[in-house]
Amino acid sequence: MSRVQLALNVAELDSAVDFYTRMFRTEPHKVRPGYANFEVDDPPLKLVLIENPSAAAPLNHLGVEVETAGEVVAETQRFGQLGLDTEIEDGVVCCHAEQDKVWVSDPSGTRWEVYTITDDLPEASYASRAQNLIALTDVSAGATAIEDCCADGGLCVG
Repeated sequence: MSRVQLALNVAELDSAVDFYTRMFRTEPHKVRPGYANFEVDDPPLKLVLIENPSAAAPLNHLGVEVETAGEVVAETQRFGQLGLDTEIEDGVVCCHAEQDKVWVSDPSGTRWEVYTITDDLPEASYASRAQNLIALTDVSAGATAIEDCCADGGLCVG
């Protein structure tokens, strides 16, 4: 089952988590410093909250979460056939999970990703993997740390 993803910049994470927990009657799936996500069943929604008090707008980016990497590849091919500019990221660590994804932007510049989670990164392995990725990442090409990978318009490191 696919679901729409809505990634929001929030001024303060704890109050936002409390609000969306009550609004959607569900507990967050994952909470990390400056980050939380919800897997809402009704309506089918992946809600991502990114603590970013200096953000110019509440919308960070939009997306569609799909179940398999094959679905990401199929959407990448379909976007290409439609003449859309794409940015492909395979095996990136973003939003505290390893993902394969493709990005497109609408005519106004709103970024959309179609992605699948290939490893939800249990907390125990996250710290050591993040340190390795930070050491290997050219920060001039993207975000400055794993924790804020989506704080800069959805850019991820990996």
